[in-house]
Amino acid sequence: MYNPTRRNRNIGTKKQGHGQNNKLTISSPYGDLKSFYEKLTDYRKEVRLINNHEFVFIIENTRKNSMHSCSINDIQKIIENIPANDYGELKYIILRQPKRKEEILSPVWGRLIYSYNFENEYFPAIILDAIDLKKQLSWPKKQTIENQQEFERLKTDGHTFTETKRNFIAEFQPQNIRNTQLYRTLPHEFGHYVHYLEVVERPGYKDNEKDMDGDACDERMDLYFRIPKNEKEKFAHTYSEKFKNKLIDENKIPFDPLD
Repeated sequence: MYNPTRRNRNIGTKKQGHGQNNKLTISSPYGDLKSFYEKLTDYRKEVRLINNHEFVFIIENTRKNSMHSCSINDIQKIIENIPANDYGELKYIILRQPKRKEEILSPVWGRLIYSYNFENEYFPAIILDAIDLKKQLSWPKKQTIENQQEFERLKTDGHTFTETKRNFIAEFQPQNIRNTQLYRTLPHEFGHYVHYLEVVERPGYKDNEKDMDGDACDERMDLYFRIPKNEKEKFAHTYSEKFKNKLIDENKIPFDPLD
């Protein structure tokens, strides 16, 4: 079986491809092997068994004016509808308070971390960032095809944009943030993980089980990290959209916030 403590050399680099529309790069202090998103402070944790799979929810306290848009119960309700086969070794669901510098450089809705160090254990993690309601959502006027597609998704989520000379601006509203992070970002990051499973762990797993702790694992991980970012994003968006449309057709979403 794949050993998550064997961290691939691409972990924490741009090649990792974590998060949708994520351009944030913040270096760690010299000698500190932890990435910035692994440095949690003032948090609590709660263990939930979902479809016989153990998830550990880690919730950082937020700053003034910041909020976590989704509750643990909200997230559990979504995860319950994701096929258990797609959970893999994913264990941590983190509601994180980003630092101010991170919010300034490049705020993100969420990210997938393939090997996350929490209390000296390593497992895959999905992180959803807290959002500062005093800030605004800014979108450029000059857009790539991918940016245009995401812009339309944001408007579908309920974000109302006002045009300025240089960009489009939307005020953060709790319900719209929840729509984005709960119904799109969460399954989007699961989509990234499923893509990883399909490339790294699922092909020929039984034939190479003895080798998955060594070179075979690293080779497949290198293969995955060489996949172009736009291809990874396309896979994750497709996974998320199919999942969301299925739940809409089954009248399972949207649903009122759960305490």
